[in-house]
Amino acid sequence: MPDSLHAARSTLKTTFGYDDFRPGQAEVIEAVLRRENVLAVMPTGSGKSMCYQLPALVEGGLTVVVSPLIALMRDQVKQMHAVGVGAVTLNSLNSDDEATAAWRSLKRGDTHLVYVSPERLAMDGMAARLREMGVTRLAIDEAHCVSQWGHDFRPDYREIRRLAQSLGNPPVLALTATADQNTRQDISVQLFGAQPTVFVHGFDRPNIALRFEAKDQPRRQIEAFLAPRKGQSGIIYCSSRKRAEALAEWLAGKGSPAVSYHAGMEQQARNLSQDRFQQEDGVIVCATIAFGMGVNKPDVRFVIHADMPGSIESYYQEIGRAGRDGLPAATLTLYGMDDMALRRRQIDEKQMGDERKRIEQRKLDAMVALCEASTCRRGALLSYFGESTVDCQGCDLCGAGSASLYDGLIDAQKALSAIIRTGQRFGASHIADVLTGRRTEVVAKQKHDEIKTFGVGRDKQPRTWMSIIRQLFAAGALAHRDAFGGLVVTDKGESLLRGQQNIRLRNETPTERLARIRSPSGPYASQLDPDHDVVFQRLRALRATIAREEGVAAYMVFPDRTLIEMARERPTDLDGMARISGVGERKLKSYGDVFLQALWDEDSKAA
Repeated sequence: MPDSLHAARSTLKTTFGYDDFRPGQAEVIEAVLRRENVLAVMPTGSGKSMCYQLPALVEGGLTVVVSPLIALMRDQVKQMHAVGVGAVTLNSLNSDDEATAAWRSLKRGDTHLVYVSPERLAMDGMAARLREMGVTRLAIDEAHCVSQWGHDFRPDYREIRRLAQSLGNPPVLALTATADQNTRQDISVQLFGAQPTVFVHGFDRPNIALRFEAKDQPRRQIEAFLAPRKGQSGIIYCSSRKRAEALAEWLAGKGSPAVSYHAGMEQQARNLSQDRFQQEDGVIVCATIAFGMGVNKPDVRFVIHADMPGSIESYYQEIGRAGRDGLPAATLTLYGMDDMALRRRQIDEKQMGDERKRIEQRKLDAMVALCEASTCRRGALLSYFGESTVDCQGCDLCGAGSASLYDGLIDAQKALSAIIRTGQRFGASHIADVLTGRRTEVVAKQKHDEIKTFGVGRDKQPRTWMSIIRQLFAAGALAHRDAFGGLVVTDKGESLLRGQQNIRLRNETPTERLARIRSPSGPYASQLDPDHDVVFQRLRALRATIAREEGVAAYMVFPDRTLIEMARERPTDLDGMARISGVGERKLKSYGDVFLQALWDEDSKAA
């Protein structure tokens, strides 16, 4: 092993308290220390930030980190300070005193990391002024933002290559968790003058269980999912601000510590929601996609999508907020025809060229296919990113056999015929009533109990017909006439009616399968026995008090994974505490004695 990598490993232990690199980190760090230009695609939770933090400490000098969100930059600076590393952020929310202190620190040379947004770096004279400080490396976080192929395209990222010249052309490290082949190629073109060294370390997150359900009383489904997860931190993504607020209010009314977060809130209110989520255990955030990129909380135990995401890239990045500590986490994605129609309308209404719309539509089609998959979800997800399938056992279609497919042409023809005979003006639930022969008030009023297709589907339950209609919509055989949900038959649907095409449909997933991937009761029941859990809860309470007093996120004191190891190993002195993963020299000095006391004093109070 090169001397520089030995030095990095030593710094990893003394500063951060970790004995070894995570998978994929060593080769990226080694290439960075060789001063190569590097593009690293690594899954969320794999420790991407360590790939520039360690080289900055080993080599000295100044690393400029371009990051898209102020909240994320501030969190990372606090995290660096917690382990004794000099770091500052230059952003628009800095007070005059904060800005002055940051520049003084840079001039003294005792700061190794400076975090800036691409907009801030592009300000007149900013890059040249930083160059005077001796820039040794440029690190670009969330590098997919530079690509129009990516899902978070930000035009300001296109200026970074020009700004790198103003910084003195230092070596560049670009990092992302979500980049397919086209996006990786575009990143290379946009950020590097020549082809960089590329590392793709896989997209699989085996600790995250994947679960999808068609919408059927969504609040009841969310409540059932949350029931065995009391006391766990999680995120619920919603498609609208109004829905996020309503869901948070509903959960709070049921006694869950829930807050909302969206771009329409005042900045102070958003900060309060984020601070509570970061500093307290067991808080649920109901949010739009405005909440996400700045989240660096390692112990998020679940992510729910109350509405279907618009692309697999968005889905993957959002579920990647869960389980960053490597411990088990769970996801639930609810989807329905209304979601599919909304996403299609959003694409149609966007001001962009036809080719870009076709790309967006293909991404949406892939997301819909993942929702309606009949075989392993994880395999389908990895295939989208160009990876081979794996032995999963961690999704709702594995462990109990995949969902079966059948020749669905006759059922499709029955549903399509009922839609045409009812005038192509009604939604799926009404069509299901007609097919199953239910004489509801609307059916009787419209005289749909007199048409030829009334009752031709009595052999199936209404929810089964709802599933069939949803699959026909997903396959493009149906479309919505308007925002009120009236279904119309498309050209593909007409072709199916005439028997000119075949279609295979998916049987409903038995609900008993879903129980197989539910996590056990309690946040960490699978990692701790009852005696150890009592100690762990004491440590959590102590950590919460310290975090409140210091005004930092709880994980910045110690992450859950470190507390679990403390509870299991029960060190008796500081030497033993130093051997716990995540306890570096600064944290041992700051917190070692008080956590030792909490480990052994059953009557100890949180600080």
